[in-house]
This record gives sequence, structure tokens and C-alpha cells, in this order.
Amino acid sequence: MTTATRNGEGAVTRADIEAKLQEIAGTVGETSTSVGQAGKGVVIALGVVAILVAYRLGRRRGKKRGTIVEVRRV
Repeated sequence: MTTATRNGEGAVTRADIEAKLQEIAGTVGETSTSVGQAGKGVVIALGVVAILVAYRLGRRRGKKRGTIVEVRRV
């Protein structure tokens, strides 16, 4: 089975495959680096939001279940 390559030859050589894999690996490396930087910011923001939500829900529950003590002087 023969396949046309970029240079128009009929056979795909090992060098062609290695060159294409290096090209793909370079593209993936660049993309993962840029996504990694953006991903860190998103993870930090989500963490802060989660902490704030937990705090607010805890305060609300504490106010609902809080005991009220009434002191009377006789």
C-alpha cells in the first residue's frame, strides 16, 4: 500500500513519521504550557469561590440553629 506524502513520493518513510510526530509534540507542548498557566488562575478562583460559599452557608446555618438565651432578673 502506498500513500502520497508532502514531497509527492509514494512511500511513507520512518523519517516522515518521526518528523510529523515531532511537529505534533511541539504543538501539544506549546498548547499545554499556555493552558496550564490559564488553568492555574481558574483553579485558584474556583477555590476562593468555594471557600466563600462554604463560609456563607455555615453562617446562615449557625444563625438558624443558634440558641437564644433570655436572661430575666427577678
